[in-house]
Amino acid sequence: MDINSCFEHLNVGLPEDILRYKLKGDFANAVRMIDKRLGEGTADPALAACLRAEREMILRTPRDFPYTKEQAMEIIHRDIPDFTEEEFEARVDNGTVRWIFIDGEPHYFRRFYPTLIKTEPAFARRAGKIPGTTAAQAGAENPLNRCIHIMKEQGSMACRMRIRASVKMDDERFKPGMQVLAHLPIPADCEQQSEIVIEKMEPANGHIDPADAAARTVWWSECMQENHEFAVEYSYVHREVWHGENYRGTPDPDAGKYLCEQAPHILFTPYLKNLAASITEGITEPMEKARAIFDFITTKMKYTFMPEYFTMENIAENCARSRTGDCGVFALLFITLCRICGIPACWQSGLDAEPDEVGCHDWARFYVEPYGWLLADPSYGVSSHRVGDEERRQFYFGNLEPWRMVANREFQAAFQKEKQGWRADPYDNQSGEMEADGIGLSFAELDCNQEMLSYEEI
Repeated sequence: MDINSCFEHLNVGLPEDILRYKLKGDFANAVRMIDKRLGEGTADPALAACLRAEREMILRTPRDFPYTKEQAMEIIHRDIPDFTEEEFEARVDNGTVRWIFIDGEPHYFRRFYPTLIKTEPAFARRAGKIPGTTAAQAGAENPLNRCIHIMKEQGSMACRMRIRASVKMDDERFKPGMQVLAHLPIPADCEQQSEIVIEKMEPANGHIDPADAAARTVWWSECMQENHEFAVEYSYVHREVWHGENYRGTPDPDAGKYLCEQAPHILFTPYLKNLAASITEGITEPMEKARAIFDFITTKMKYTFMPEYFTMENIAENCARSRTGDCGVFALLFITLCRICGIPACWQSGLDAEPDEVGCHDWARFYVEPYGWLLADPSYGVSSHRVGDEERRQFYFGNLEPWRMVANREFQAAFQKEKQGWRADPYDNQSGEMEADGIGLSFAELDCNQEMLSYEEI
């Protein structure tokens, strides 16, 4: 059995004595008690699986929360000497600065400062940073809006791209003679992508997954004597069609398979069922229900960088409670609420492949007749709302621009070549994975990169 399937049982929950240790941040005693329960052999299979997953989550959690309050204030004071503790606490209270207890003391998220720079222009100006001007953040004449206008005028837009991706183990982790398994995501065959070519692999003996793999990768298995990177160059055409009011798609008789729960993060909890009913009250048409869900997320939620998904529980429900998240968190909430309302919805992810910047990204698909499968990017909707661009926010309900690379068409999809150990991300694969001697490496032990080599609008 793939050890990563243990995550399917997270919703079983921790016994309350172990949970108390975890919430206090007494991770040593939490792990000790988990080992005790597993050693006794009295836990049923579902609880045992939950305990195994929670054990690894607990071990990885502190890496994401390294700063004491004093250290966090020192980071801010390097750029804003007059920033006060009251200002800091206000951002803790509104959820912008994430934190947990470690040994009973608050510790703050390693990316709290980039979150403030990204989401608060006034803070960025005080810090002497220019507020973000990427396509997702800039004003009305940004490159994304140009794509949107082309799609509306011409009915579609297509780009040919060549990207290089790589993954390498940290030198401190490497030992000669390790048996290594490495995965890198590559473009999958889907209605948006064509002319997919694997141009180059380093080493040249990589194995290429079938074009329709749910989480498509190229992978290598070797006994490494020297630490080196694994890399792939690929080219593809990505075309996005404008889904306007008159668009009609292809019926999909199998769309109903995307109406079910999928533990641990797509769950129809009482709170989410009540929330879905509240959001869609008085609405009968499926399209308008989906729109209401999208509007709720994009106008009520705040973007923040998030910890590794490996360490997170019940992502969709916790997003609904905290009203904070990132691209994948918002996508999961959208998918879950749509399914609760009887609207098939599923995951899509890979890269945000802008001409001058490439990064990891997630979004969603949803199915409504007679339109067929449509696309939604709640994260870009949130950022559009933040800068007051209503046209762009509405565009991302039903549409995407063509600056994407789709590698994953299912959430929580298994690799064709399974790992023996824990995945760095057990739910998705955007930047690459490695394991050494059967032990899965975390993102802290990997160097992952993506680079746009060539870009052409066609």
